[in-house]
Amino acid sequence: MSSEPVVVLEKYSFLEGPRWHEGRIWVSDFYTNQVVSARADGSDVRVEAEVPTQPSGLGWLPDGRLLIVSMRDQRILRREHDGSLVEHADLAPYCGGPLNDMHVDDQGRAYSGNFGFDLMGGADPRTADLVRVDPDGTVTVVAEDLWFPNGMVTIGSTLVVNETMGNRISAFDVAADGSLGPRRDWAVFADLPTGTDIGTVLSQTTVGPDGSAVDAEGGVWFADAFGQRAARVLGGEIVSTVDVGTGVYAVALGGDDGHTLFLCTAPSFAEHERRPAREAALLAVTVEVPAP
Repeated sequence: MSSEPVVVLEKYSFLEGPRWHEGRIWVSDFYTNQVVSARADGSDVRVEAEVPTQPSGLGWLPDGRLLIVSMRDQRILRREHDGSLVEHADLAPYCGGPLNDMHVDDQGRAYSGNFGFDLMGGADPRTADLVRVDPDGTVTVVAEDLWFPNGMVTIGSTLVVNETMGNRISAFDVAADGSLGPRRDWAVFADLPTGTDIGTVLSQTTVGPDGSAVDAEGGVWFADAFGQRAARVLGGEIVSTVDVGTGVYAVALGGDDGHTLFLCTAPSFAEHERRPAREAALLAVTVEVPAP
């Protein structure tokens, strides 16, 4: 590391889904229902979209149209070239809880996970499916029984998926048609939880990989939702960390030279605490290995 984290954006509700795109950092703010973008230093902030049902994961089709996860109605929206939002896919039949993060590959295929259960309502945890949405909106379940599938990246022909409540990061071989091979361990931090209620499961989660980003060496930075840090995994092991003293829930690599790690931070992830507050911030730190 060559710098301490600095504030890029502040006074938001809960930031998620950061992406570096066309010289700007893009991010969703859950409880103001906005997708915003800014330059790397936080200047020139723009509201890119307003999603009343809570935006989350972001990605772009090859033709430049933006895809946005709409969490509460479990849809993926598409921002047309004129700025209008239309439905790209309805994923409600495939979700056991709010739709969550999303990764869009270079062919425009969107992979998205969901909570699997009502986390904010304190429901008993359940595993969830991972779905693929093709550019024409066709939906296919590509993996099952994942423990809160969250941040995802593509490394070559491998899809790497964080399982926030599974103490692990999983990997899948991606076939030419976008289908996935069997799940395998990419990194394991502890055993799978054995509890059946949310309190026990959370107590058994020692590392909670949330949003993620890949670097030029094939390392994966992830936000540790329970560790107040971002961590870099290479070869199945954590090799470096950025500790910030508050919750970290998503990361992105970018900046003008690719060496900036952006971190979405907030004091907690509980909706009843975050919705009325404006304590979330986007931080940035310089890292040695750049984005691909």
